[in-house]
Amino acid sequence: MNLLIAIFGSKDDISILQECARAALIFAYGLALVRVMGRRVFGKWAALDIVVSIIAGSNLSRAFTGGAPLFGTLAATTVLMLLHWLLAHASARFASVSHVVEGRPETLAENGRLHPDRAKRHAVSKADLEEALRQSGVERIDQTQLVTLEPSGKIGILKKH
Repeated sequence: MNLLIAIFGSKDDISILQECARAALIFAYGLALVRVMGRRVFGKWAALDIVVSIIAGSNLSRAFTGGAPLFGTLAATTVLMLLHWLLAHASARFASVSHVVEGRPETLAENGRLHPDRAKRHAVSKADLEEALRQSGVERIDQTQLVTLEPSGKIGILKKH
């Protein structure tokens, strides 16, 4: 235990070298967690991914600077990542869990007709919609079969044949 304190410091007393050792450990730990948990951990940037990344980053930053105990914080972050992994896998297997955790896509336009009330409800501006159309190689909404606001926040475009 004394060796760990010598290397990483204690909560109230951290030298520059100890903070650097913490940085290296937290970096390696974070990389290992992402590799062990799989590519999906932050691959989609769905609501679950964003919340977990904010909490994990905040949690790890406290351990980095000595605002929280190093190994207790690493343990708590591990639990957070395991919860994320479990919810991500449950979402992939069960539609009901996916709808609660990730949300559902919202149809913004069908057969070339925009549903302006839905676009307003989800704060999709005309500029957002026009950008998505251009990125899909479509000039006008009437050239689309389906336009959806995906749970990730991206606008999906299905062109008319």
